[in-house]
Amino acid sequence: METRILQFISALRASGVRISLAESAEAFLAVDKIGIRDRETFRLSLRATLIKDARHIPIFEKLFPLFFGPGFQPPLNNILDDLTPEEARLLSEALRQLADHLRRQIQRLLEGKPLSPEELDALAKLVGLNHVNDLRYQPWMAQQMERALAFPEVRRALQELMRALAEIGMNRQRIEQIRARIEQNLQSLSRQLSRFAGERIIKNLSEHPHPESIDGLMNRPFQALSDAEKKILQREVHRLAIALRTRIALRQKRAKQGRLDAKATLRINLKHQSVPILIRHRDRTRKPKIVALCDISTSMRFCSELMLSFLFTLQGQIRKTHAFAFIDHLEYISNDFVGADGNAAVAHVLHRMPAGYYNTDLGHALQNFVDDYLDTLNGQTTLILVGDGRNNYNDPRLDLFSILARRAARTIWLNPEPPALWGAGDSDMHRYAPYCDLILKVGTLSELIAAVDTILDA
Repeated sequence: METRILQFISALRASGVRISLAESAEAFLAVDKIGIRDRETFRLSLRATLIKDARHIPIFEKLFPLFFGPGFQPPLNNILDDLTPEEARLLSEALRQLADHLRRQIQRLLEGKPLSPEELDALAKLVGLNHVNDLRYQPWMAQQMERALAFPEVRRALQELMRALAEIGMNRQRIEQIRARIEQNLQSLSRQLSRFAGERIIKNLSEHPHPESIDGLMNRPFQALSDAEKKILQREVHRLAIALRTRIALRQKRAKQGRLDAKATLRINLKHQSVPILIRHRDRTRKPKIVALCDISTSMRFCSELMLSFLFTLQGQIRKTHAFAFIDHLEYISNDFVGADGNAAVAHVLHRMPAGYYNTDLGHALQNFVDDYLDTLNGQTTLILVGDGRNNYNDPRLDLFSILARRAARTIWLNPEPPALWGAGDSDMHRYAPYCDLILKVGTLSELIAAVDTILDA
């Protein structure tokens, strides 16, 4: 218990509560005198000794249940135990109609199995929870883990399952009972994920109580950054882009002779019976021509903003750039950067296209591009798309995306989401992926820098 109280005090300090050593000692003394049997008395004794400013009471009340809540085991029920042999047979028959990954998830719900510590740790690593130390992002991180477990698809599959059970003759009252209990188990798993997200963030807070360094922020997922931390990274991007520009310029300078051109070498040496006496190299100019389509909806705005900042700063290492921004339609934005300060140009673009969570329509933006800007793509162009592939269930227009991919020399997609989330919910990323030459994860500033370096090292 002493260790838990110390972690709690560290988390309070990391959340902005000033607690002196004397106040910490008072808290331990109060606990020694009062004990911990009565949870409410225990809570009040800690609050009285640790909190001296009424403004910090909400912080205390939010953290306390995460450290000293009752033992948590979601009340999942094994539904299969209550089924008759005939009902179990009908349920098994209906389940066979579902896709494998949905069938496995619903089977877990039927058996009433909570997530194991190993599964929770894997989810935390997948969605970047281990780098988050701000409790404001608890709901969002829980939602990301639900996406990884395909909760939206599971809910739709449950409706299909209930219809299938009705069609094959199960009693409607029993169908409703099964549906209600499965939904109850699903809600219990949601609560388990929410609580786990809070506990993991608290653990991160207690282990890293001081403000993070720039290196720490660069490895923090974009969606887990506070507004103040985003401003820090925005200031850092210019310095990092200049350093990257210098490195790329040096790399281009060293490649003076270019790469060996095997075809040209064989052709010119035909007169020497193909003995390679004369060597030919490809054009040593390594500067790429880029067409970039950036999603600036709310979920992608900060990532795209940083990408646009990089493109502006790196113009000396790029032969030609055509930059576009889209939410529900496409706008050509390269002219915004002509003769303007990079930060001002980005701000102007973002102001002109207000963001929204639920109005992304990449399919419509692709139609705009094909109608008006298709001639910007050719065999020397690298097509870059910055987005999460989420399309609000609109038509993804794969036919148009395939046309763009065929016209470009390379098609590179920068996506902040890991592959495990592709296809979850409204994500069409798994459908776009086959047309891409390269897909790079850019969920943090470090990953975005590495991606830009990769693109310009062609």
